[in-house]
Amino acid sequence: MEALTELCDLISQSPSQFAEKLQWICCRCPPAGSLSVGSHRLTRLHLNAVLAVARFISKCPNHHENNPRLHVLEFLQSIQGSFRQSFWPQSFGIDSISAFYSDFLGYVSKAAELSPDLAQDVAEFMGGIVISAVAIANDEAGISRVFLSAVSHNCPPMLPADAEKLVSCLLEQFSVVVPTTPREAALPTSETSSSQSSPLGSHYLQPNEGTSPGNEASNTSGSPSSSVSRVGDDVTSASSRGTAVNGGTFAWRNSVDQLGLNFGSNDGGGAGGAAMLRQQIALFEGESVESLEKQETAFRLLWHIVDKVHLNAVQLDQIKMVSKKQLQSSVAFIKIRKRDWTEQGAQLKARINKKLSVFRAAAHLHVKTLASIDSDGKSSKRLLLEALALLTDVVEACLLSVWRKLRICEELFSSLLNGVAQIAVSRGGQLLRVLFIRLKPLVLTTCAQADAWGNSQGAMFESITKTICEIIEFCWSKDRSPVDTFLMGLATSIRDRNDYDEQDGKEMQTVPVVQLNVIRLLADLNVSVNKSEMVDVILPLFIESLEEGDASTPGLLRLRLLDAVSRMASLGFEKSYRETVVLMTRSYLNKLSILGSAESKTMAPEATTERLETLPTGFLLIASGLTSPKLRSDYRHRLLSLCSDVGLAAESKSGSSGADFLGPLLPAVAEICSDFDPTLDVEPSLLKLFRNLWFYVALFGLAPPIQKSQLPTKSISTSLNSVGSMSALALQAVAGPYMWNSEWSLAIQRISQGTPPLVVSSVKWLEDELELNALHNPGSRRGSGNEKAAVAQRAALSAALGGRVEVAAMSMISGVKATYLLAVAFLEIIRFSSNGGILNGSASLSSRSAFGCVFEYLKTPNLIPSVFQCLTAIVHRAFETALSWLEDRISETGNEAELRESTFSAHACFLIKNMSQRDEHICDISVNLLTQLKDRFPQILWSSSCLDSLLFSVSNELSSTVVNDPGWVATVRSLYQKIVREWITNALSYAPCTTQGLLQEKLCKVNTWQRTQPTTDVVSLLSEIRIGTGKNDCWTSICTANIPAVMAAAAAASGANLKLTEAFNLEVLSTGIVSATVKCNHAGEIAGMRRLYNSIGGFQGGASPMGFGLGRGLQMLTSGVSLQQSQPESESFTEILLTKFVRLLQQFVNLAEKGGEIDKSQFREVSSQATALILSNLSSDSKSNLEAFSQLLRLLCWCPAYISTPDSMEVGIFVWTWLVSAAPQLGSLVLAELVDAWLWTIDTKRGLFASDVRYSGPAAKLRPHLTPGEPEMLPDKDPVEGIFAHRLWLGFFIDRFEVIRHDSVEQLLLLGRMLQGTMKFPWHFSCHPAAAGTFFTVMLFGLQYCSCKSQGNLQNFKTGLQLLEDRIFRASLGWFAYEPEWYDMNNKNFAQSEAQSVSIFVNYLVNERVDGQSDSSLKGRGRETGSPIGDLKDQYHPIWGHMENYAVGREKRKQLLLMLCQLEADRLEVWAQPLNSKDNTTSRPKISSEKWIEYTRTAFSVDPRIALSLASRFPTVSSLKAEVTQLVQSNILEMRNIPEALPFFVTPKAVDENSTLLQQLPHWAACSITQALEFLTPAYKGHPRVMAFILRVLESYPPERVTFFMPQLVQALRYDDGRLVEGYLLRAAQRSDIFAHILIWHLQGETGVPESGKEAVSAKNSSFQELLPLVRQRIIDSFNPKARDVFQREFDFFDQVTSISGKLFPVPKEERRAGIRRELEKIEVDGDDLYLPTAPSKLVQGIQVDSGIPLQSAAKVPIMITFNVVDRDGDHNILKPQACIFKVGDDCRQDVLALQVISLLRDIFQAVGLNLYLFPYGVLPTGPEKGIIEVVPNTRSRSQMGETTDGGLYEIFQQDYGPVGSASFETARDNFIISSAGYAVASLLLQPKDRHNGNLLFDNVGRLVHIDFGFILETSPGNNMRFESAHFKLSHEMTQLLDPSGVMKSETWQHFVSLCVKGYLVARRHMNGILSTVLMMVDSGLPCFSRGDPIGNLRKRFHPEMSEREAANFMIKTCIDAYNKWTTAGYDLIQYLQQGIEK
Repeated sequence: MEALTELCDLISQSPSQFAEKLQWICCRCPPAGSLSVGSHRLTRLHLNAVLAVARFISKCPNHHENNPRLHVLEFLQSIQGSFRQSFWPQSFGIDSISAFYSDFLGYVSKAAELSPDLAQDVAEFMGGIVISAVAIANDEAGISRVFLSAVSHNCPPMLPADAEKLVSCLLEQFSVVVPTTPREAALPTSETSSSQSSPLGSHYLQPNEGTSPGNEASNTSGSPSSSVSRVGDDVTSASSRGTAVNGGTFAWRNSVDQLGLNFGSNDGGGAGGAAMLRQQIALFEGESVESLEKQETAFRLLWHIVDKVHLNAVQLDQIKMVSKKQLQSSVAFIKIRKRDWTEQGAQLKARINKKLSVFRAAAHLHVKTLASIDSDGKSSKRLLLEALALLTDVVEACLLSVWRKLRICEELFSSLLNGVAQIAVSRGGQLLRVLFIRLKPLVLTTCAQADAWGNSQGAMFESITKTICEIIEFCWSKDRSPVDTFLMGLATSIRDRNDYDEQDGKEMQTVPVVQLNVIRLLADLNVSVNKSEMVDVILPLFIESLEEGDASTPGLLRLRLLDAVSRMASLGFEKSYRETVVLMTRSYLNKLSILGSAESKTMAPEATTERLETLPTGFLLIASGLTSPKLRSDYRHRLLSLCSDVGLAAESKSGSSGADFLGPLLPAVAEICSDFDPTLDVEPSLLKLFRNLWFYVALFGLAPPIQKSQLPTKSISTSLNSVGSMSALALQAVAGPYMWNSEWSLAIQRISQGTPPLVVSSVKWLEDELELNALHNPGSRRGSGNEKAAVAQRAALSAALGGRVEVAAMSMISGVKATYLLAVAFLEIIRFSSNGGILNGSASLSSRSAFGCVFEYLKTPNLIPSVFQCLTAIVHRAFETALSWLEDRISETGNEAELRESTFSAHACFLIKNMSQRDEHICDISVNLLTQLKDRFPQILWSSSCLDSLLFSVSNELSSTVVNDPGWVATVRSLYQKIVREWITNALSYAPCTTQGLLQEKLCKVNTWQRTQPTTDVVSLLSEIRIGTGKNDCWTSICTANIPAVMAAAAAASGANLKLTEAFNLEVLSTGIVSATVKCNHAGEIAGMRRLYNSIGGFQGGASPMGFGLGRGLQMLTSGVSLQQSQPESESFTEILLTKFVRLLQQFVNLAEKGGEIDKSQFREVSSQATALILSNLSSDSKSNLEAFSQLLRLLCWCPAYISTPDSMEVGIFVWTWLVSAAPQLGSLVLAELVDAWLWTIDTKRGLFASDVRYSGPAAKLRPHLTPGEPEMLPDKDPVEGIFAHRLWLGFFIDRFEVIRHDSVEQLLLLGRMLQGTMKFPWHFSCHPAAAGTFFTVMLFGLQYCSCKSQGNLQNFKTGLQLLEDRIFRASLGWFAYEPEWYDMNNKNFAQSEAQSVSIFVNYLVNERVDGQSDSSLKGRGRETGSPIGDLKDQYHPIWGHMENYAVGREKRKQLLLMLCQLEADRLEVWAQPLNSKDNTTSRPKISSEKWIEYTRTAFSVDPRIALSLASRFPTVSSLKAEVTQLVQSNILEMRNIPEALPFFVTPKAVDENSTLLQQLPHWAACSITQALEFLTPAYKGHPRVMAFILRVLESYPPERVTFFMPQLVQALRYDDGRLVEGYLLRAAQRSDIFAHILIWHLQGETGVPESGKEAVSAKNSSFQELLPLVRQRIIDSFNPKARDVFQREFDFFDQVTSISGKLFPVPKEERRAGIRRELEKIEVDGDDLYLPTAPSKLVQGIQVDSGIPLQSAAKVPIMITFNVVDRDGDHNILKPQACIFKVGDDCRQDVLALQVISLLRDIFQAVGLNLYLFPYGVLPTGPEKGIIEVVPNTRSRSQMGETTDGGLYEIFQQDYGPVGSASFETARDNFIISSAGYAVASLLLQPKDRHNGNLLFDNVGRLVHIDFGFILETSPGNNMRFESAHFKLSHEMTQLLDPSGVMKSETWQHFVSLCVKGYLVARRHMNGILSTVLMMVDSGLPCFSRGDPIGNLRKRFHPEMSEREAANFMIKTCIDAYNKWTTAGYDLIQYLQQGIEK
């Protein structure tokens, strides 16, 4: 229900906006018409919905939507049905029903009050419902009763007719004699007649009629027996009246009616009276509590009816009679003694409570009926007098009742008095005189019963005080004479000395309680009424009593009177104030004067109480109450003078302590000084009084100790002789313990905040000893002549200064001077220890630093050295105290934290300004203290006020100086510039975002920058400061600005439009001015629009395209009617803009979610305008639109997270920095939203947390060929964008962390929540290699956060921070669970920043380790005693599981992480700087085998995948591999889901031994295809389990994915003894036609291929050759008709084309082209589903018959034919030409293998984003020595280029692409570089030879393509003479393009080599996959395997034993070796000479 209530309240604030929600609630109300059926049982949901709707209409009664009102009215109409239990939900108890009725009727009543229409609708049927409820006779469930009770509290409106019926119905429940005539109704009863004898009625407290007024008090306070005896008379007279009784049995009829009103006995008592009393009590007890509840309900209902409906006179009289009878019976009922009841305990208490509630309701009703009578006429006056007498009787009965302590009795008493007051003030107050006569004895009775000394005199005392106040305030303006008489009567009663009889053997009271309480009552009345005239009446009487009367001597009466006069004086009336203060001052000094006299020995204890409590409390009360500045100033002077007098007088008392007399006055002094501003000019006389006060405070030891180490505080001492020697006293005052009242200590602290510096004279304030000696009484032993006292004071002073000044150095300082300096030390140190050193005053906090007072002493000239040394020490001690105060509050939150930050900002601002002082010593101290403050509290660097002071205040001070001293000005300005430069540079180095934001805010202050000189200074300073990217030499310091993510965020915060992936260097000033201008413009736009809106009176929607139209305001302007600007207009404008911006931002989010492109400039503009709107409203006091502003702020924080692009995050950081810089109070709100958004990105797997495989970069793109796993669709959005966005975001978080880490616990905890959520699961993170830098920056951030556990503000979270640190280590190690990868952004800065990020993390770990070693003893001790995690041994850790020793395990994991991170940093460094040949790893110690084993075991214990990755990273470390093998095999069951573990147990040895480990293969996760191919090699002998696993792997992938490895699968048939491979091929062929076709072609290509080698091999080959046609036929036979048709048409078509080559062989060369055309014309394309065999994705639409070209060949006739093709999945209307070469007589299988490797390399390069170009054109063997080769489009060979153009490549490129330097030429050169580098890597691995210019193609954009791989690996032309010795061809003409400089120094050459290095590095990563691909072809008979060790040499060329840097250096040397190799040019020459191929 609470949620529904909150939703309802939200809807009521904006019903139109949440109309759907309102409808949703209405739909959950009972269905229309269902309530009238009668059998419908409601559910709790129905009831909650009804309540919510009712609550809504109570808040929005006039809402235009009628549906909610109809639901409420329908339910209200059907409420009669709710009186049965079946209406309500099951288990819905009576209490729940009552609560529902109460809430529902309350809402309806409130809504009816606000809406007349609704009130009319409700009134139509409400009366009938209530009447029906009253008429229910049998209500067993009690539902109608609780309904009526709810109605009696919240009665909805009803029609007058229904109201009269209800009244009649209710009156029938009571015994009422209905008068026949109005006159009869007005006749008084006998009681009324008896009451007329006295205007006040019957006084049963008076023993006889002749009681004099003077005896009223005593009679009233006499024994209760007299009052009880009088009851009998009342009972007798009441019994004789014979009141009519109907005598029915109705449940509502009360026993009072049956009893005849009264009962009792006569004065003499008697058995008959007692019997009657018992009978009457029995009748009372016969009333049930339920009956009493019904009576109370009836009276309440009648009250509502009388209040809301105009009744006829008869019914009104009846109601009046009923309530009167009830009140008449109450007097006797209340007087029944407790022992007379037969019931006791809780049952009796419940009856009494309920009966008194009935009387209270009757009293309310009776008073209400009297309000409706005619105000004129004697009859009405008589009725009022009767009512007044009756109510007064009941009041008096309550006072004397035994139940008066019950709360209900007190409430009844209060209600009766309220009624008395209402009656008394009616008719213009005519009855007041009568009332005052009766009121006095009531007051005295109340005072006699109240507690005299308690804090509260009870509710009855408070009620009667309140009533008298109301009556007096009413009379004050009408007739004051009865008031004066009444008050004087009460006042004079306190002077009467009445004798009281002894009671219960107690001694006679000296002062009656009644007198003490009357005094208090009169004081309360004066305070409440607050009239000077009233004070003037009472105060003289009190003062007279104090001076001359009984109260002139010590006693209780005097104490109470002193308390009263001080309270009256506190009202601030000047006359009474002065009289009272003089009296109290005289009294206090008098107490001191009699000290030590004989009189003091016999003093009453009240005298001590007066001195220690009453008078000091009175002084404090006056100080607290005075508000007039004049009187406060006077009182301040008087109190300080009193303190001086007391100190001087007490100091002369030999052997006594002045602390006992001065101490009690201190709280009053503190209060009166609480508003005194010590920074203003102070009168010398007042300053001397302050000086005297502190002198005596120091002298008497009253100040709280100022040393940190204090002993426990002793109890309060009030003894005058409790102080020891003077030296002990002085030292104890400094060091403690404090021996006085703790309140005095607090008072001293408060006084210090209002005390000006104790510099009485600016010239010789300390040298004038005469004045100081005057503070000592001539008879004092502490005077100037007492050397012993002087030594004691010097020792105390030295101690107070913390030993900074030795006692011996103070020999020139006299005793009084020492005391005075001690007083100064106390004052200045206490200022800072009490509240951090902020003085009183109304000025801004920054100008109230107490350092202004401390430095004032140093300005005095001509001070002796020892004094100056002491004063300097006081400054430093005060500063230390300030630092201590600030540090003690480091963990404060909320307002306390704001106060702390404001305090140290105020001190810093003062110190900054103080640097401009002319005194060099003061200036140096200021600089020193400022530096210390900045070092201790770095957050001050980002204090806005301090930055203001830095940038402007010092210059302002210089410009305002009176003395024109250019030298001094230049010195100070130089100092200032140095401080500013250091300050801003330091701030930028830690938090560049926030610092720039603050600087921009300062630049926005245009009026400040209009000053000439200061502006020049600041501009010159800022213009020298720059920030940017690039490696910093001080990485080891881990300065925040060195973190690339932070610097990128800083660039975003600057507002500069930079490309953050590139290097940048920006000026703080220029970018700051631009951004500040933008901010000011947006702020001005908002302000201008608001002014325009207010000036024209608003807009109307729909009049313009923007939704705004000119409204009423403009119409009024044009008509000449004036407009008044109103706040609602401005709020309306704000609401319009809020709605607009919210909608625009939501549109950006929606567009991003749909994959649309966000316009960065538009998003920035909208976000900036929205930010300006939020900031513009912060200064407004309006609380409207808070929800809308919250929504806008939330959107500004969330939009960048939703959009998740670097551009959006840049905008976000700019806006967030603006918000937190311009409005620091929004810091927590902004950070809370950002943390929520960050955690949301984790839940939604975005950016850095995109942990899905498809976001993992290279691994996802290489599946399943080179990496295991199902191939998945790559994401539409580049995951790197999201990672970049997180990187920027993270930089902002780190920036904010540096700002708030020391001062905002709330924001620290928010960041802790973010990090806990981030580290919760280590697999949350993306394993994309581009995330490396961002990932380790997160880890660094986490460790930096955990380092805060040593800070004071997070010390309570040490365990949580330790767990967080463990999570960080776990997540960091988790990064290494994946294979090492790179990702190239074609951007050096990105790669460098990635390497830098990891390096900073490594340095942090190294530094932490060093710190840990240097502090190991402390940490070890801490673990033993405190850290619960450090103590874990043989226990289960929530992150690491079971541990033997936490500390040892932590160190091992840290060492492992450090080693892995160093490796990662090296890897990334090589990638970032591939040409840097320096190897940083050589300086590291070599890792031993034992260490490798330890690393492996530690890694395996964390995550087995980390150990496997370790083996992958160090493939040549045998001990590592052996340990991993052992761990894998030992934990085989836990490894099933890790494909990378396969090589560690599936080995040739395991196959030979038929290891049981192979039994796990059926359960193992699928590996990559290349890994499966390795298991197909002969080494594994076709083991059944291995083969079954391989086939399961292959079948888990789509056949189209496996087609790439068709040559290898065909070769696998050689070893397929179990025909398992064949089975797979047949099944895959059935699943995919293309797979079947490619397989058939490869089978045909293998058929009949001659092999060379051993006989065994030949025999094996024979069986293989026999198998091939069988497999082919089985595949064909398995085709269904449709597949067979496709197969037939596809193969027939290309067989016809291929056969052309054979047909042309006998044809002469010159006729071959025509022959081709003739043959092509015969061929028809049969169907539209034929495809190119080399490219199944290209469908053949036709043949270009003119395209047939015979190619040059010695013995063969290859032909080239061009087909018209379309993309299978593209638009079939777009035809593209594709040429193919059809060869007959050439074996193409070796080309296929070479191109497979090239294709794998291309995929690898593309996967890592490496911009290298390879073109693996399609080649397919279609039969024995037959094949199809794709022609590389748009290319020509280098030899062809030489035939048409003279010159080399350099000249050809200029000819084709333009001059050198032109865009087209450089683009072509870049294309040549990336293609040359790609083929350089491929050539290094494949070693292709015969690289003449005919085999080198160039396309139309300058890219190089290698073709014809007839000689690869170990073969070469010329019978393998290996003339081409270079690893790849790099001829002279190629180097001309690559290296224009010719000396390998050009950028293009370095770029080429860098690409070669990177390509080689990433190729090495997939060495095993490439080797497996080649290895499967070893037995294929290809020429490349005919000699040497091709596989071994290929492995060697990968150099797996090398580190990344060594491999990079190897590739660099390879490139240098290939540079213009002479054998390359020589081979080109040979080819030219032999073949005529142009060189």
